[in-house]
Amino acid sequence: MSSTLTLENVLYDKKGAIAYVTVNRPSVLNALNQKTWENLRGAFEDVRDDIAIRGAILTGAGNKAFIAGADISEVTTITAVEAEKSSSYGQGVLNLIENLGKPVIAAVNGFALGGGCEAAMACTIRVAAENAKFGQPEVTLGIIPGGGGTQRLPRLVGKGRALQLILSGEMINAQEAYRIGLVNEVVPVADLISRAETILNQIFKNAPIALKYSLEAVNQGLETSISEGFSLESSLFGICAATEDKKEGTQAFLQKRPANFKGR
Repeated sequence: MSSTLTLENVLYDKKGAIAYVTVNRPSVLNALNQKTWENLRGAFEDVRDDIAIRGAILTGAGNKAFIAGADISEVTTITAVEAEKSSSYGQGVLNLIENLGKPVIAAVNGFALGGGCEAAMACTIRVAAENAKFGQPEVTLGIIPGGGGTQRLPRLVGKGRALQLILSGEMINAQEAYRIGLVNEVVPVADLISRAETILNQIFKNAPIALKYSLEAVNQGLETSISEGFSLESSLFGICAATEDKKEGTQAFLQKRPANFKGR
């Protein structure tokens, strides 16, 4: 792998069409302080802007945690104004990940609590190792989720289940997270990254523009009425129909050969 960005708290590597973003603060279970949020923004802006990169894997360093939440030492002294600003900044970074136009897989290798659970939810797909643990324990500290948890969790698992997790602050294991629809798959720890790579490589066989607009149709459509969502889908379907990739994909199908997409 060749590293391209020098970031203090995040390892950033690229191999082929995949970018690997690893939160690297294992001594504090990869907790999110302001510097780490800034590093994540820098890494994912590069993922977005590098045309050679088609998708990314987000994970945590070490074998205990994906991201264990906010850095409590920062939260302890934060003022109301600083807290609102910090919350908005984190939401902005996770919105960048969610709306990257490229698939991002969360490879959850341990604790995904608070901001860690929120970061996983911002990713396109979540694959959890068998030892993963999820939760939004903010109420146990006298605060509420501030990185989008109150919004993304009910959209993923439903209002009732989301409120139970948020209000109880309880931690759930990977199997329960799978059962309620918080994660897509649970795999052995040793298979976590390879499974994420396999999913991305399967996605990469498809037309880049179609992937980008599929992501947009789902993400934006969830924020509108269903009729507005249908309208958005039709317009993006129309744009795809005008691409060279559509011509190549349909011809390849009729000629019974693999398609060679160019992203045009």
